[in-house]
Amino acid sequence: MNNRITLDDLVGMPVGEIAGLPVEQLALLLDDLAEEKARLKRLDDWLNGALALRYGERAQALRHALGKDAGTVRIEEAEGFVAICDLPKKPEYDQGKLRVAVETLQSWGSNPDDYVGIEIKVSETRYGAWPPEIRRLFEPARTLRFGKPGFRLERPKPR
Repeated sequence: MNNRITLDDLVGMPVGEIAGLPVEQLALLLDDLAEEKARLKRLDDWLNGALALRYGERAQALRHALGKDAGTVRIEEAEGFVAICDLPKKPEYDQGKLRVAVETLQSWGSNPDDYVGIEIKVSETRYGAWPPEIRRLFEPARTLRFGKPGFRLERPKPR
């Protein structure tokens, strides 16, 4: 292809013009975008690895001194820079053990709503397989939202 459109060319093009490109051009652009995303992911991992090496131990020592095992700490650097080092908490709970804990609270006469939020989830696959009368029971509680549409182009198989 002589006049191959690049990702940089897309910036100045109207979306309608991009939509009108030959499918082969669109496929090449999607390939280029995937490569660029992978390259940026590698760079992000590499740079964040360097930052972890530079600040990780000092940040952990600061957290320890503050009596924290996670959270945000600030490290003063030269020329007025401040490194903001965050270690977020991401707790996970065993659902079966939580169910037992909630039942224990109830047996003590306590209201579990005072301590935990309970969320009931419905698998869309299961919902689709339910008998109509069960589905009708749950329909008033169901709101269907949609995510961002995704598109891929599959190349024809070589013969």
